[in-house]
Parts: sequence; C-alpha cells; structure tokens
Amino acid sequence: MTDPIADLLTRIRNAQRAGKEKTVIEPASNIKVDILKIFKKEGYLEKIGVKSVDNKSFVEVGLKYVNNKPAFSGVVRVSRPGQRVYVKKDKVPYVLQGFGLAIISTSKGLMTDKDARKQGLGGELICKIW
Repeated sequence: MTDPIADLLTRIRNAQRAGKEKTVIEPASNIKVDILKIFKKEGYLEKIGVKSVDNKSFVEVGLKYVNNKPAFSGVVRVSRPGQRVYVKKDKVPYVLQGFGLAIISTSKGLMTDKDARKQGLGGELICKIW
C-alpha cells in the first residue's frame, strides 16, 4: 500500500455509502488514529477503538448518521505521496466557507484548519471533509 491515509479515507467513505454501522481500519498507525480523533472531535464519527489481536493492531470506527444520512457528504485526500501540497499560514483554505474541515500536518502535530489559523501555522494539507 503506497498511501495508507487515502486507504483510511476510502474505507470510511465506502462503509458509509454501504450504510454500515462500523468499519475496521488495519493496520493501525499513529497518524491514522490522530486523523480519526479529529473526525470524532468534530462530530463526523461516533466512536474509535484501537485493538490488538496476535500482535496486529487495528482500529474499529463507529460511523455516525444524522437522519439516516452520513454525518459527512464528502472526504478527499489532498496531499499525496506523489504530489505533496503545502500551505502557508496565511493561505490555509476554508472548506465550504467554514462548514467543512481541512486537516493540516503542522510542526505542532495534526490539527484542523481553524486551529492552524488561530496558532498562525502552515503545513501539509492532508485532507478535506465536508
């Protein structure tokens, strides 16, 4: 697998389109868990559980629905291994004029676009969700 973050986003997107209650992301990694924690904090996911079986770790993700519709309508990977996308502190994008969310990898860790603007940080634009 060349892009584990794209795989994470695709698994979540496909599970929600299929109407699943939960999905499993494997193998677990710190960046995947951090992205999922941001999604949960912002209200896009129901729950996250990191588990390990036979020295193989995975993440169980509880998907969230509002009125029988997915909590988010779109998620897209922006920066890829073949084409990295970086933004300066004054060029941090707004997703749907503030109704969406961008995740940025900064020198102080992963954070939302709102937090990056507050702290005056730029970095690698990981993904957008709305």
